[in-house]
Amino acid sequence: MYRYWLAAVALCFPLWVAGQTLTLATEEAPPFNMMDPRTGAISGIATDKVIELMRRAVEAYTLAAYPWSRAYLMALQNKDTCVFSTTRTPERESHFKWVGPLVRNDWVVYARADDTRHPKTLTDLHPYVLGGYRDDAVGVFLKARGFKVDFASYDAQNVQKLMLKRIDFWPTGELSGQYLIRQNGYRGQIVPLFTFHHTELYLACNPAIEVQRIERLNRLLQEMNQDGTSAAIERRYQ
Repeated sequence: MYRYWLAAVALCFPLWVAGQTLTLATEEAPPFNMMDPRTGAISGIATDKVIELMRRAVEAYTLAAYPWSRAYLMALQNKDTCVFSTTRTPERESHFKWVGPLVRNDWVVYARADDTRHPKTLTDLHPYVLGGYRDDAVGVFLKARGFKVDFASYDAQNVQKLMLKRIDFWPTGELSGQYLIRQNGYRGQIVPLFTFHHTELYLACNPAIEVQRIERLNRLLQEMNQDGTSAAIERRYQ
């Protein structure tokens, strides 16, 4: 009877109860993910959604911020590891299991307000040096299409590079670009030119993570969207 009782109990619990603690890796990419230098606490639109998602799923997890290249590589190589906020692209599709979307992130080209050059399309940018950062989807997208991309370690560095004329234009996510411009005191001095791509950001998980676990997280995220939790989180950062 004891054996049958154990079997019945096992059927009542989801498969991920016996799994490893999830390792969640992110980067400093406001307003989606950002670290308080005084406390080390990580917050932001995507981070707050992921933390709430883990709470609802009753998932044990660790959360830490790294340079993007390292965070991305961790999720590629390590079991029970996820990285966010990750743009879902055809090139990345088979490398991860996906939870999301967490947030929309259109790609926009920014320029100095005093720049007399006015490119209107992506094709117009071919003669120029563009600012990107290592392993980020925007820079990878442009580099693969033959554009000249000068890669920094962090996207925040591109704000200064643009103002110092070390790059000609800065293609980046619309919300993160706006935040970095405000944070560095360049509102009005750096302006958007045009949107060139529509994308969404996800939690990208190592393929070894159980399908049932990923499906449950996606269901819970949909519940967050439907009950107003996701919208409330976004309003905190507007």
